Amino acid sequence: MYPALLALFPLLLAALAHNEPKSPEEKAVERTLRNAAYHCTAAVGDFTAARRRAFSRQALGGAGQPGLPSYDQMFTQEALQGIDAPEGDYLSCSPIQDSYIENNTCVLTPEVTEGPYYHTSGHPIRQNIAELQDGLLLLLDIGVIDVETCKPVPNILVDIWQANATGHYAGHPDPAPHLVNEQPQVGGKRSGLLTAFPRTNSHETFLRGAWPTDRNGVAQFTTVFPGYYTGRATHIHTKVFPEWTIDPTNNTFTGGRLVHVGQFFFEDDINMSIDKMHPYTDNPIRHTRGRTRNWRDSLNIFEDSHLNGYNPVFDAHLLGGVISQGLIAYITMGVNMSASHENWWTI
Repeated sequence: MYPALLALFPLLLAALAHNEPKSPEEKAVERTLRNAAYHCTAAVGDFTAARRRAFSRQALGGAGQPGLPSYDQMFTQEALQGIDAPEGDYLSCSPIQDSYIENNTCVLTPEVTEGPYYHTSGHPIRQNIAELQDGLLLLLDIGVIDVETCKPVPNILVDIWQANATGHYAGHPDPAPHLVNEQPQVGGKRSGLLTAFPRTNSHETFLRGAWPTDRNGVAQFTTVFPGYYTGRATHIHTKVFPEWTIDPTNNTFTGGRLVHVGQFFFEDDINMSIDKMHPYTDNPIRHTRGRTRNWRDSLNIFEDSHLNGYNPVFDAHLLGGVISQGLIAYITMGVNMSASHENWWTI
């Protein structure tokens, strides 16, 4: 539908990557590029369906008896055999088909705030980020695709961090002493929020970690379903780095160039169901302020995450026969690999 625009898309988007469009003309070009990007729809639907089929075969086992596979069994390359596309084309783009393509991949993923709980250094390189945190088992399957080429991006670092079941981030257990009795903001963009808790436990790293994408542009993690805190919908933060430096003494990394800052969410029905499970029932605000629903998310983050037609909500599926056995959640990000964003909190 936009053949000329699609041919010029990588060059034009790269030209805008380091400059925020200001004039009406620049903004019009950006809107047109994003509309064109939408028509460069990825074949991620088939890829995701194949991963689900592979998981189902692993979960059922050779004898057809239900049983959960190990993490290593689920995420091996052998488990992905049988995908109906040649290697390297699992996430490649094609014209829009009648079938629904999940997450509108190849639409530029919006940049949203990283929040106050990111640590600019010390995030471990690991797939299992749960440590000793209790909660519902959650496996994450996160794809990364370059909107300039509509191809998956291998060996790019996906960094994630989240709150635990009772709504706390590693390193930030308590409010500042003079804010112990602070009440949430009433009204306005920051409605429901408290002042960020300071970092007082520098050694804590639970529910933080990063892992590079594989040859198919996918990174997988083991974690627990995140808890909630006042003012924010249930979410998981992410950053994407094409460049990073590893500290071999403790297997952590320091990020270099940053191409994406975002947040992922879950369907409200899932949130409300898990809210009734232990240890989520121990959340200190459960019977006072309660869980913030997606549509009431402060700072308009949930709403802003849908810009460009992107869908930031995980496609979650049961690991077993009932939800208490855990979830596996899929999502794919369309990022601009020519971008370079500031790597610190700006709100």
